[in-house]
Amino acid sequence: MINKDLDAIKQIAGPIVEAAGLFLVDVEIKHQKIPELWILVDSEHEGVNLDSCSKISNELGNELDENSSFQGRFRLNVSSPGLSRPLSDNRQYPKNKGRQAKVKFTKEDNYHSIEGVISDVTNTHIFVQTPDGNITEIPFGSLVETKIIPKIS
Repeated sequence: MINKDLDAIKQIAGPIVEAAGLFLVDVEIKHQKIPELWILVDSEHEGVNLDSCSKISNELGNELDENSSFQGRFRLNVSSPGLSRPLSDNRQYPKNKGRQAKVKFTKEDNYHSIEGVISDVTNTHIFVQTPDGNITEIPFGSLVETKIIPKIS
């Protein structure tokens, strides 16, 4: 069924997602009685709305139905990654500037973890300001995991 080739699904989904002004973050298959195909999308500048997800779902569903490689029953879900998922694409960082995050990264072959505010983002680095005012510059290539910490007010 669909599990054959996630890369093929990404190839089909990518242009559809980009035409909606978004970018593809990930594709997952959750095996259940009826497999679930999750298409995770995000925007560089704002949130992802329900209308965009619905449009992508309809177009992608039609493409997958027409493609003989993906036969069988499955549920298609298009969604933003949500706060519980780590950031996984460099394009997700700019819109999270100013937000509290827990960042795991490597430096000199050692793992480090800091918590603070993403104070700046460039094409190659993020800058995290810790509560004591120190700023740590982290190259994208050194990032292991970044989770946004929701602010509850």
